[in-house]
Order: sequence, then structure tokens, then C-alpha cells
Amino acid sequence: MKNTYLYIFCFSLLSLGSCSLETEPLTQLTDTNFYKTTDDAYTALVGCYDGLQVATGASGLGVPVISEVMSDDCFGGTGNSDGFNYAAIDEFDITRSPSDVDMLNGNWIAYYKALYRCNIFLSKMDQIDWKGNTTLKNTYESETKFIRAYLYFEMVRLWGNIPLLTAPSSENVPQANPDEVYKVIAQDLVFAADNLPATAYNTTTGGRITKWAAKSLLGRVYLYYTGYYGKSDLVGVVTKAQALGHLENVIANSGHGLVADFSTLWPAASLDKYAGESNKEIVFSIKYTYTSDYNGNTDGNGWLVMFGMREFSSYPYGRGWGITVNSKLWNVYDAKDTRRVATVIGIDEEKIPFDKKNSQREYTGYYNKKYSPMVDKDGKDLPLTMGSQFWDISQFQDYVVVRYADVLLMAAELGSGNAQAYFDEVRKRAYKDNFTALPVNADNILKERHLEFALEGVRYWDLLRQGIGKASSTIAETTTLLSGGVAGTKTISAAKIQATKGLQQIPNTQITLSNGVLKQNAGW
Repeated sequence: MKNTYLYIFCFSLLSLGSCSLETEPLTQLTDTNFYKTTDDAYTALVGCYDGLQVATGASGLGVPVISEVMSDDCFGGTGNSDGFNYAAIDEFDITRSPSDVDMLNGNWIAYYKALYRCNIFLSKMDQIDWKGNTTLKNTYESETKFIRAYLYFEMVRLWGNIPLLTAPSSENVPQANPDEVYKVIAQDLVFAADNLPATAYNTTTGGRITKWAAKSLLGRVYLYYTGYYGKSDLVGVVTKAQALGHLENVIANSGHGLVADFSTLWPAASLDKYAGESNKEIVFSIKYTYTSDYNGNTDGNGWLVMFGMREFSSYPYGRGWGITVNSKLWNVYDAKDTRRVATVIGIDEEKIPFDKKNSQREYTGYYNKKYSPMVDKDGKDLPLTMGSQFWDISQFQDYVVVRYADVLLMAAELGSGNAQAYFDEVRKRAYKDNFTALPVNADNILKERHLEFALEGVRYWDLLRQGIGKASSTIAETTTLLSGGVAGTKTISAAKIQATKGLQQIPNTQITLSNGVLKQNAGW
């Protein structure tokens, strides 16, 4: 058998020939002598988690940021002298920045690198001596399949039409029908939901994938797929009743619950009252730390700075690159809803002496508080106080993928017999003594999801699964915003969103490397 060395290499799309590989192995480990022991298996699993972390946090444009810019809650913003790549994403219009035909190329490469790690590990499961510990094998296989499912779910939502690889390969394959991708996602998540141990969340290492995370993500995938594609089940793999059953199981048996105070979920909103990175409401999060540098350590949250106030800090909020929040989001909240001041930084409302309007494009007076860079009381960036040399690439706040509140609202939406109680539980926390009941129905649930998950990378996908017509009409607007201190007209066209079907462009480099096998999405 020909040995495959475990190179550290650049992996672009499907063609290894598109990069320059090292001509000598950087290690003597190969696919035949490495995947042998449970220690090897753990190392490989860590590599899969690392691939997920890099793909979602350190490469390309952060998907949580892209998701918010595409929604009705944020504008592209950034600096007044910056390029217009975020404007192109915001307006679904590449003519806003014609040279940015590769703006998501870093994302594409990172996703496929991470998938390659997952696929090669899954292909070696039977080569490892598990010493009869089938539980350990099933756990590692489940975690890896969850990661693969998560990666593919983000990719298929972003691009719609992507190559599907379920084995390690460098073949130049065409884009798959989305149903084929969703079938792999569904099967992987069902496997994980069935095979991960049913242990309480607080007995699991923070950041590790659990049975409850798999069941919860399965509910999210079900709702998105059936909504966006207008189907009655998840590619014949998961029915509505089964999706609800998974969510009810999380509610009954996981040990997860809501924290008492919504603001304590977010460090910038709560400071010393912060509930922490592994609180009972977090069903799954992607972990980051402050040790990133420019020598290959990429374990920081690389996208968080995009949400910071443009080049300006005011305790506890740190500087950043200025993705702005639409003032409509502030106004959609009831004044008695405690989530408003925990979600949005209001420059005027908080009397922040922001003096960088001339540097800011599409200024609104509002920024993201849930995911804000932070400074200490002396104005020093927190990554620097932790010992990092790089404040921008070493932001360390975790990305919360699924919260227990989401599980409650998804179960209510899917028709649980306890739907009213689940719906009320979320709203009672938000309104506290000012709570008044609303009837549980589809419209009210979706409105509540907007208020609950605003600026968390959820809103756009909730709009899109209601249909491209609903999404485009909600997002489209013409308004006046300050850019460089000068008022100008900002237009987001419903027609542009409809032309693209709400999808992003396939990176031009990937189409070129594929010799035209890959086809560009409509509208781009």
C-alpha cells in the first residue's frame, strides 16, 4: 500500500495540484502507522475540532458576521476608506465591489481542509485498536460526524451548491444536489444523536459535542431544510415527529436550562455577573482562546473585531472594524424587554463619547453588544491583558451555536404539547415582572426568535426558511446613513436577494481551479 504522509499543507478546493506541497514529509507518521491507538484517535479528533475552529473563526470572513450582514439587523459598515466587500454581501450585488470575486475563498478552503480531516479520520476508524471499547469508538465517530455535519450545514446554506465529499479525496467533482448534502448531514446527526452517551451537560468537557448538541442541531437543520426547500421532512431521513422527539428529549433529559438573567449570557453586557463559557444554557459552542499569532497559531476568534466600534474603545467595549447594527433592531424591542440593552450597544443611549464618525461607513449609532471586543478599565484590550501580542486576531469569546432557549422555541414551533409553556418560559425571562402572555403561534414564535437571537448569526437563516419572498421583502430597504460623516443613500434591493436565492457567490478561484466543473450561483 502506498503511504500517505501527514503533511501540513495548503488544501484548496479539490485539487492538491493547486498548491505547492512540501517535497519531504514533515513527520514520519503516515496513514498506515499513525491511526493505530486510542491516543492516535484522540489526536485525530482534536485535529477535527481544530479544523472546525479555524473554519468558523480564523479563516476568511466569519460566518456569524456574514450571517448578520445578510440579515435585516446589520449593515456592512466597516471603515469609510475600506473596500466594499461587506457592502457586496450586504446588498447581494458583486457590482458593489467587482474585484472581490474571491472574498469567500478563504472560507471555502478552510471548510474543505476541515472536512478532509474528518473524512480521513472516519475512514481509519476500523484501523484503530479500540481495545474493545466500542463506547469510545462510537463517541469519537459521533463527534467527528457532528463536525462534518456542522461544516456541511454552514456551507450548503451559504452556497447552496457545493461538492460533496464523504471520503478523503482530491477528485475534481461537480456540485451535488443539495438533497445529497442534506442526507449526509441528517445521517451524521442521527448517528451522533443515537450513539453519544446520555450524560448531563455539566459532566462533559466544555466545547465537546454531546448527544444534546446533536439532537438540537438536528432540529435546526430540519426547520431550515423543510422551510427553505418547501419539503415535509428532512430528505426522508427525519420526520417532523422525530425532529420534535429529539428536542423534547433534550428538554427532558439534558440538564440544560435557561440562566435567570439574559444579560449574563454575554460578557460585555454583564461584566462580573457573566455566567461563563460553560453555563447551563449553552448546548454547543465553538471554543476560542487568546493565543493566536502570525506563526500558525490560529485558535482565536478572528471575526469578533468586525463587530467592534470603529477604531474606538469605551469601557467595557473594545475597538473594532465597525459592522453597524440597523437602528430598526433597537426600535423593534419593547422598552420593557431586558434583551434590548443586553443585545445592542446604543451610542447615544449609553452616552458613549464616540468620535470616529468620520472613519465609520454606514454609521447608525448602534453596535453588537453580544459579540463585542472588550477592554479593561484602563482601556487596554483584553487579549493584551491576557498576554497576547495581537489584540485583533486573539479575541477569545466563544461562539454560542445553540442555546437552550433555541431548543424551547424550536420544540414550540414543531407543535409540542407544551408549546405555550416553552414559549412563555423564554418570554418570562425577558420581561420579568412586566411579562404578559401572548398566544403561541407561528408568527409570534418567529418574532420571538428575532428578539431572542438577534446578532447571534441566526436571524438571516430564520428569514430565509420562511421563503425568499419573505426574506427579501424584510431585508430590503432604502435609508439614509452617515459614511465618513456625510449623509448618503443606502439601498438593499429585494430583486437582488431574489436573483441570488439568498445564496452567496462561489469563489471565482475555485471555479477556475475546477476547469469550469463548478458553476457560479445565479445572480452573481
